Amino acid sequence: MNRKITREEAVKILYTMDISNEYDIKILQDYLNHFSNESSEDLEFNIEAIDIEYLNKTLNDAINNLENIDKKIIENAKGWKINRIAKVDLAILRVALAEIVYNPLIPESVSINEAVEISKKYSIDESHKFINGILGSIYRGL
Repeated sequence: MNRKITREEAVKILYTMDISNEYDIKILQDYLNHFSNESSEDLEFNIEAIDIEYLNKTLNDAINNLENIDKKIIENAKGWKINRIAKVDLAILRVALAEIVYNPLIPESVSINEAVEISKKYSIDESHKFINGILGSIYRGL
């Protein structure tokens, strides 16, 4: 099981939920069913590499605490309204905060570092600084 790959998939699923404005854990099951039926040669990753337990916990934490997570983002994104934050950046922040606030087994520094790395891969050049700033501010305020 690869936690790094799983985090990226969590971001993709939360991004999908945000685009569709449907925050339902059923989307995770649909996702898993879809990729379980695909040939592993056609995938960028192997579905067996996904940590299903972590993915389920992280997405449930994000969905069930979305209001609180978004409140933390808004309070720490000085001068930004949540609807102005790029959806991919918002998904990255939500996954990281689901870990930082609701998963004591994952060190906060790991969650922040992984969020920054994911943003470098999936977002625009300056996003990693924005994400690091928000997560650092939230972490210092805990």
